[in-house]
Formats: sequence, C-alpha cells, structure tokens
Amino acid sequence: MLRTVSVVLIDDVAPFEFGVVCEVFGIDRTADGVPPFDFRVCGEHPGEPLRTDVGVRFTPEHGLDALEDADLVAVPAAKIRDEYPVKVLDALRAAADRGATLLSVCSGAYLLGAAGLLDGRDATMHWHHAAEFAARFPLVRVDPDVLFVDDGNIITSAGTAAGIDACLHLVRRELGAVVATIIARRMVVPPQREGGQRQFIEMPIPPDAESLQPLLTWMLDTIAVEHPVAELARRAALSERTFARRFLAETGTTPHRWLSAQRVLHARRLLEQTQLSIDEIAQRCGFGGAALLRHHFHRSAGVTPTDYRRTFACDSTDA
Repeated sequence: MLRTVSVVLIDDVAPFEFGVVCEVFGIDRTADGVPPFDFRVCGEHPGEPLRTDVGVRFTPEHGLDALEDADLVAVPAAKIRDEYPVKVLDALRAAADRGATLLSVCSGAYLLGAAGLLDGRDATMHWHHAAEFAARFPLVRVDPDVLFVDDGNIITSAGTAAGIDACLHLVRRELGAVVATIIARRMVVPPQREGGQRQFIEMPIPPDAESLQPLLTWMLDTIAVEHPVAELARRAALSERTFARRFLAETGTTPHRWLSAQRVLHARRLLEQTQLSIDEIAQRCGFGGAALLRHHFHRSAGVTPTDYRRTFACDSTDA
C-alpha cells in the first residue's frame, strides 16, 4: 500500500519537477476521497537550505533516515553533474534493497543510475539527454520515445511534465483509477496521456551536409515530388553507388528515410499551423494519401496526425 512518500532533494534541484511530486503526493486531498500520504521532504542535511537555479532555496525538514520506512522514494530532477552525494546514493540503494518503490522525474534518473540501481533495467530520460545518459550508463536499456517506464519497483520518467504522467500512473497502479482520476482532475491534467515523447522532439531540417547541401535544399523545395535515387544521383553528378555512400556519410541515413523524415516534419508544421485536411496535408508532403501519412507519422511521432493536431494546433486558418 502506498502510504509514506519521501522525496529526496540535493543542491540545484529543479523546482517544477519537485513541485510535480508535491502536487500529486504532498497535498491533502482526503476531502475528495484520496487516501492521506505521509509526505516527507528529505535531504542529507535537514534544516539546511538547498539552492536552485532560479533564485530560491528549499529547506528539507527531514534527513535521509526518513527514507528507511518509505513506501515510495521520489527523486526530482537536479542539475546533471559528474558526481552525486555519496550518502544520498547509499540511502537510495538501501531503500531499493528493502523493497521500496523508487520514482525519478527527468534527470533524477541520473542519481538512480549513479547508484547502480538501473543496471540491466529499462528506463527513460528526456529526449535531449537520452543519448548522453545511455553513454554514461551503458548497462541501462534506455527508451527515449516514451513518457515513463514502469520497471516494477523503479519508475523513470522523461522531461518535466512526463513526471506528472509517471506519478499518476503509480497512483493508478497502487490505489486504482478512481483515485488517479480525482488527483488529475484537481490538477487539470489528463489522467493518462497518449503517445510518447517522440511527439515533442523537434526534427531538424537537414544537417550541414557538405557537398550535398544544394541537393538537399532542392529536395525540400520539391518535397511533394517523388525522387528516385537514380535522379538524385544524376543531379549530384555521381554514380548511384557513390551517391548512396556519400548520402549516408553526410546525413547518417538513406535518401528514402531522410526524405520521409522531412516529409513528416513538414506535416507536423502544417498540422500545427493550418486547418488543411489530413488528405490535403498528405498531398502537400508527398505521401500521396492519408493512409501513408498516418503510417509514417505514427512511426515517427508515436501518435496519429489527428492526435498531434489536437495537442499542438495553433489558431491559424491559412496554409
């Protein structure tokens, strides 16, 4: 049963991510039917203020001994660093060893990784840090596409607001959907979001490819047109074999995959900024029809074009 929640703070803690944990577990909602939580804010040195990067300080009331009987130990994001407080890492290991559930918000997972608690396990991280996180902790199976990963007694979440998804998921898992929905309604957030964090990643327009930059620009200018490899090679004044090698070397992928990614990016912009129909967007992006657009879009962004538009659309009425 989820009754006691201890949140661990270190210097340079991120206020929003800490606030997420406070909002879900630290506010008394018993009048709404939510069971009470024994909520404890903990630090290595209780009573001593911890700095943040926004000009305020947080003072944990409890020491690390308050983790010893906690059902849940939450670790909010903090500034990424080479080393983390040894006593904090030891306390996290001890909590895991005795069977507590650990939950990290965004870069809070770095503390779990530094403690060795994610070795051989599935986890996630904000897409911006995912590659660096995976390189730093090579024994961790990092999924950069999801909002959170539930790996039993350890739950990791992606950037910032994904911590809300992870916290509500844990409430749903331990206390049921009704309690999770009550908390979500009070927070004015959906009880469960669809899709993953791929939909929030900005797909870059081509890298500064050296000799192929003019060709890539032309491909973007004519994105609705089919571009056979033979034609692209002729435009680049290269044999097909040499062109394929150079394209891979300068873009990191094949012409077909590169163009598909750029078409999805163009579709995202049209979904955000226009009221064109899905069929019209598919034609403008070179997918030919809505079915093919949906296929490529969902594979790239993790959500359907309609769901993406519902989340990101502006009030534009003109293409």
